[in-house]
Amino acid sequence: MDARRAEPGEGSVREWMRAEDGRQLRVEWAGDPNGRPVFLLHGMPGCRMGPRPRDMVLYQRRTRLISYDRPGYGGSDRQPGRRVSDGIRDVVAVADRLGVDRFAVVGRSAGAPHALACAALLPERVTRVAALVSLAPVDAEGLDWYEGMAESNIDDFRTAVRDPEGLARRLIPRSEAIRTDPAHLIEALRDELTDDDLRILSDTGLRSMLLRTYVEAVRRSPYGWIDDALALCSPWGFDPAEVRTPVLLWHGRRDPFSPASHAAWLAARMPRAHSVLEPAAAHFAAFRALPRALRWVVDGAPA
Repeated sequence: MDARRAEPGEGSVREWMRAEDGRQLRVEWAGDPNGRPVFLLHGMPGCRMGPRPRDMVLYQRRTRLISYDRPGYGGSDRQPGRRVSDGIRDVVAVADRLGVDRFAVVGRSAGAPHALACAALLPERVTRVAALVSLAPVDAEGLDWYEGMAESNIDDFRTAVRDPEGLARRLIPRSEAIRTDPAHLIEALRDELTDDDLRILSDTGLRSMLLRTYVEAVRRSPYGWIDDALALCSPWGFDPAEVRTPVLLWHGRRDPFSPASHAAWLAARMPRAHSVLEPAAAHFAAFRALPRALRWVVDGAPA
């Protein structure tokens, strides 16, 4: 794998890299280049440009925050048929290219199961993991996977399970709508958002960053989004019970997209899990929790 070029961004460095199978990966890192490395794995749809602390805050925390576009999103080439566990190969490829041996991982929403994969399958390299508003595996024994989930998610995930091509037919026009109007996704979900989520999304700076993230996510293709949904609804390629790394599970009790019962199921199976459940919070409150999660994985500070 080799970096094709690096370019200075606004408080960040962006690079093209190669995965072990030759796919192109779009990578970005920010903060202290000599700081403690943390991978930040984005949501669905999402990309490396998602909301994060400002560069000065990362410097003050002596943190180097590394993110990349999962296959099919943004500038990264697609990887058809990928499983959640396959993501560890790209994390390892990026870490090796950047000269990073040991690192922490934070994943939000669809990025959270990928973060747990790192905890389970890279125990010799991963120090701590924070999984914010994570789903549980679709085959989680004893869990009603759809209970408490918003109808839009139920429809999409059930379609992913029963008719993958039908899922593509759903998400391709949505991706086109986002390219035309990046606020389309938020407006489409408005009736399912809690008051707390609506307040969070009313923040001008965060909303602007989120809309840029959505546009970049589907800029070249809808298949990052499609393949993420298919991966989440298929066997993950690892058992959460295999996780021995310290894990923070942060969740909002009122989350309609990743029900809190999923975090409870995960916590019951991971011996070193620390759970934080905020009673009034929902899905997008994970952005508000991100600075605390970063402090937890870097310093062990209370979450």
